[in-house]
Amino acid sequence: MTDYNARKPQAAEGATGDASAQVSATASSTAAVGAGPMLAEATDALAKEAAELKDKLLRTLAEMENLRRRTEREVADARSYGIAGFARDILAVSDNLRRALDAIGGEARESFNPAMTSFIEGVELTERELLKVLEKHGVKRFNPMGERFDPNIHQAMFEVPEPSLPAGTVIKVVQAGFMIGDRVLRPALVGVAKGGPKAAPRGAASGNDNSTSEEEPQGTI
Repeated sequence: MTDYNARKPQAAEGATGDASAQVSATASSTAAVGAGPMLAEATDALAKEAAELKDKLLRTLAEMENLRRRTEREVADARSYGIAGFARDILAVSDNLRRALDAIGGEARESFNPAMTSFIEGVELTERELLKVLEKHGVKRFNPMGERFDPNIHQAMFEVPEPSLPAGTVIKVVQAGFMIGDRVLRPALVGVAKGGPKAAPRGAASGNDNSTSEEEPQGTI
């Protein structure tokens, strides 16, 4: 009697354990089934985030490359054209030296004494040295006498009737022009011939049919 009653709790305990195991297995199966869609959603979210980060990285790299190129261009421009304002002011000195020399006629110069001749030669030397220093820093003088008028680098002051020359030919240079790098620092002041035959397009003399009659405009500063 005692042994039978002792076995009953053990049997009940075994049945309870089996039921618990079955419930755990069922819960695990349900969790595994539900984990599939959640994992797919998480994967899609991570892929989308990775794509967005890649796009932002590429955009940032492109912006940095553009910034680098722009900075290099600005540094180059500053190196080439940074003295433009100073050079433009110095041109007034060059102009005054040239006016002083032009005011001295060839015949009058021959009558000067040696001291005066030496003085004039000193002024000429000063002008040449000034132009040499300007050219060293990229500022060059140009004299368009006899060239075709170009509104990009010349400024017409007057017209001169001259049937023997093609219309638009520079016949008088009032003031020489200056370039700094590939830009116009100061246009040349010129007189232009009119009344003659029409000037031939640029490059026509060489017989190049592909040449254009106008050049691209020069930059100015």
